[in-house]
Amino acid sequence: MRFFAPAYRGRDRLCAVPAPDSTFTLDLAAPVDLPASLGPLVRGHGDRTIRLARDRAWWTTRTPDGPATIGIASVGPRRVRADGWGPGAEAAVARVPGLFSGSTDELLDAADPRIATLAKRRPGVRVLRTGAVLESLIPAILEQKVTGTEAHRTFHALVRRYGEPAPGPAELGLRVFPAPATLASLPYWAFHPLGLERRRADLIRAISRDAATFERLVDAPLEAAYARLRSIPGIGPWTAAEVGVRALGDVDAVSVGDFHLPHLVAYALAGEPRATDARMLELLEPYRGRRALVVRLLELSGVQAPRYGPRLSPRRIEGI
Repeated sequence: MRFFAPAYRGRDRLCAVPAPDSTFTLDLAAPVDLPASLGPLVRGHGDRTIRLARDRAWWTTRTPDGPATIGIASVGPRRVRADGWGPGAEAAVARVPGLFSGSTDELLDAADPRIATLAKRRPGVRVLRTGAVLESLIPAILEQKVTGTEAHRTFHALVRRYGEPAPGPAELGLRVFPAPATLASLPYWAFHPLGLERRRADLIRAISRDAATFERLVDAPLEAAYARLRSIPGIGPWTAAEVGVRALGDVDAVSVGDFHLPHLVAYALAGEPRATDARMLELLEPYRGRRALVVRLLELSGVQAPRYGPRLSPRRIEGI
């Protein structure tokens, strides 16, 4: 099927695609790998806010003008086309020129031949600058101190219960993440059936009440944006970096405090099965300024540190 053709094939029939409310075609200086670049936006299997394919993607977002669905596709070696649906279509599509930051092509001349080889195998992988801060910040809060399975289950439940059907092609079955006003209005105990304890529920409610302030961080210098995020009790370096690498376009972001990342970096770069944050940062220091790109390459490489010793296990909500 052709992306954004007059129709596309759904599960069992040919489905009409509504005309987009806004369209933009962008010429790039270098090719972009859409699924690998947009992959960090996916919150587990069954995420209904996004859908990825080999050379195309759909995802939902909110703008000051309202919700939108963005469809983006490669239509040439260095050209992408973005279509938008919904009240926020024009504002959402206007973000596309700034969506991609850096490129793994910058690492083709890396001193470490392993990194250079990975960059050659995965050209066009970028760091994202979606401009949607809360859509990265709230899921990162959901992922604090729990397993990915637990966090994704809570995210999916939030979208299902408090989100809304996305504009655009209905057969995609996409939904928009809940509006900040909706989350701010919920009592903390409304989050309990979704698997969220009071501490993180109260943090999400507080951030949602001040959503406009946080969304403006995308226009601030990175240092100031990080300082503002970290000034909030409950938001540390890990959470801030998770926002930086998705919403702010920080090609040097490193998620210090991650349960698995130090082991991956150390095993891939030094053959060491276990490592601390300090050791991870030491190994990444030669790539300062492009560390997020290196980390993304390692995540896509398929390399895994040996799994032994203590693991992060799911916990009951009353124990958090």
